[in-house]
Amino acid sequence: MQYLKTVLGPHAQLDGLRARPEIAPGLALELISVKRMPDAYRDMARSQPYDVCEMAPTMYLMALERGAQITALPLPMTRRFRHSGIQKRLGLKITSPKDLEGKKVGVRNFSVTAAVWTRGVFADDYGMDLNRVTWVTEEAENLDMQLPPNVERLPEGRSIADAITSGDIQVAFDGLAGAGEAQVPMEALVADIAAVERSWFERTGIYPIHGVIVVRNAVLEQHPELANALYRRFEEAKDSYLAGLETRKEPSGDDRRYQKLRTWMGDPLPYGFAENRASFDALVRYAHEQGLIGAAPPAEDLFIDPRTSGPTRLAHWN
Repeated sequence: MQYLKTVLGPHAQLDGLRARPEIAPGLALELISVKRMPDAYRDMARSQPYDVCEMAPTMYLMALERGAQITALPLPMTRRFRHSGIQKRLGLKITSPKDLEGKKVGVRNFSVTAAVWTRGVFADDYGMDLNRVTWVTEEAENLDMQLPPNVERLPEGRSIADAITSGDIQVAFDGLAGAGEAQVPMEALVADIAAVERSWFERTGIYPIHGVIVVRNAVLEQHPELANALYRRFEEAKDSYLAGLETRKEPSGDDRRYQKLRTWMGDPLPYGFAENRASFDALVRYAHEQGLIGAAPPAEDLFIDPRTSGPTRLAHWN
């Protein structure tokens, strides 16, 4: 048996895959635990120590442009609408993303995928001028890049949560992207989030992606059947998860979110390029508009669907 070094996030839709990691005859996943998934994303972008790895899609685009020999399959692992991505201190008199112009917004680093999505959505939907917001970061970027002049770095050892708690910053991305540990009450910037996000999806078809499965090109070339085999096994595991979603004894927050989404969306975790084309196209456009990548190649050249592309097609940057 040949084992492929693999890092995957703790997603319930992968339980079936973890229980049966054999992908094809003589080929199986060696599942490796990491303390923080963002660290695995960074390592995969820089040096590709894993054969198969979940990866933030923005970091994947940046790594691919820099020559990383990896290919993403259209297997989105986590999905989250981003109108709710930014929070403000409770009671702060800001009613629209447009009001953020001239203000500071905290974010872990400028290129984190959650921020790329939210900035893009706010620019598209509210006309927010991204260049008129000061983006305050706490971590270095995972890949070398020329940051826009309106990006500031906090002093070493200081976090976004600290800056929010002290009042130096009033607005920040939520969760791991920013102020998840702030010790003050926070609230969503955009009102009536559920209705706004549903309207966004119905108008655009965009359902923001926060993780794709990336494979080293050398491994795909060595095993021409691997891409199709991975796609099938990931799809089988997801289908099993969704079949039991309504009867889970102790549903997580994600379980409840997917239960709600499927009532009006159908499949809350769609796989495949065609099924996610609007989202892939939007992400490439946003990353380019925000200066994270220097070009915007066709998304179908970057996220390769083994069902339609043939067994040996690899991602390529034009």
